Amino acid sequence: VQLQASGGGLVQAGDSLRLSCEFSGRTFSMYAMGWFRQTPGKAREFVAGISWNGGSTMYSDSVKDRFTISRDNAGNTVYLQMNSLKPEDTAVYYCAADWAGDTTVAVNTDSYKYDYWGQGTLVTVSS
Repeated sequence: VQLQASGGGLVQAGDSLRLSCEFSGRTFSMYAMGWFRQTPGKAREFVAGISWNGGSTMYSDSVKDRFTISRDNAGNTVYLQMNSLKPEDTAVYYCAADWAGDTTVAVNTDSYKYDYWGQGTLVTVSS
């Protein structure tokens, strides 16, 4: 499996940004997908996740009501729409894939439960 994240950049506080993550190598619809973020010296943090069919989503409290995760199973892509960005959202954002066949949980929030990771895309929000 390969995951290619894109869409990061430098924006101002209050702006919006949409991250994309293209999935290849296996059947995309068999994987739940997640977005995590990490800043230097800190552990990787769960941001948002979506079940294999898009029927369930989860968000961290820090991004709820500002970020929206979605997926296009026909296009093998997961998105993270980020609105009302804040300087504290600055981080490297990673997409990850969690095979749905080995869990009864629709969306995992623990990073160690994800099987594959993308390379990360940097989001910088200036004040």
